[in-house]
Amino acid sequence: MGGAATPPYQNSRRTENPFAFFVFPFVLWYRFCIIADVEQNAKKSSLLVRSVKMLLLTLIGSYLVVCGFMAVFQRSLLYFPAVHTPAQVDQMARSARLERWTNSVGTPIGFKRLSPAQPPTGTVMICYGNGSTAIGCAHYTDDIQHAAAMDVFILEYPGYEDRPGAPNQASLFEAAEEAFQQLPADRPVYLVGESLGTGLVSWLAGKHPDRVSGIVLISPYNRITSVAQNHYPYLPVRLLMFDRFVPEDYLKDFRGKVGITLGGRDTVVPERFGRRLYDRYAGPKKLWEFPEGGHCQIMEPQVDFWKAAVEFWQSDTNRL
Repeated sequence: MGGAATPPYQNSRRTENPFAFFVFPFVLWYRFCIIADVEQNAKKSSLLVRSVKMLLLTLIGSYLVVCGFMAVFQRSLLYFPAVHTPAQVDQMARSARLERWTNSVGTPIGFKRLSPAQPPTGTVMICYGNGSTAIGCAHYTDDIQHAAAMDVFILEYPGYEDRPGAPNQASLFEAAEEAFQQLPADRPVYLVGESLGTGLVSWLAGKHPDRVSGIVLISPYNRITSVAQNHYPYLPVRLLMFDRFVPEDYLKDFRGKVGITLGGRDTVVPERFGRRLYDRYAGPKKLWEFPEGGHCQIMEPQVDFWKAAVEFWQSDTNRL
């Protein structure tokens, strides 16, 4: 005889997991709490990453804008021309006892004052700083001519006072070369430069080493890009600059006498840049140091300084 059949519902009860009632709530809690929290943290992390990226892009963009501004307007930061009418310039020149200096076709290229004592012992040509003018250099003429019988010529830069044009390295070099060619060739030629003008003077001396007998550089620099980088340390100035005056390179072919003045309190062209130029010049040289001097300041009686400078120019090279 066969045994009695087992009811279907009894098999189904035996296969149930008695822990299901405890696990299922835990799974729900894990899904909706732990995983949700992880997902929320992931979203926050993603948002933070995006915020950091946006901040970096903003900073980079702002930096590039500043670089672009500096590149476009750099010459406005390098040249500061004072502009006047011809009538105003003529009046100021008369007050400074200067007369117009013209080229071979009569175009004004600067100002001059011939030595009261004739014949002169030499000719001096002056190139000034970026914030000055030719007439503003009349005080050099006074002091030099009190020290020695010299004819003095002062170059006017394109775009300054009433001279047409715009100042830049190419136009200044062209103007300096033209002016140099107008100087008398029958006597010694000496060059004086201050600040920016020391680059022009060094360039002329290197280009005409046989005609230039000596130079004086007041608050000079070895490379103008180094000076600019000092003023803007966080910008790639050396890559951005168009006008790159490099006196230390220009003077490599010059073996004449070079006098240099340094001001210990110079914040425009700190003295270390002029000292580099002095140290790297291989020819006869003389250094005037003024620890309390500022930019283009000669901290001693001007006539005494220029007498010493002329004596240095005219001294025997073999005894230096």
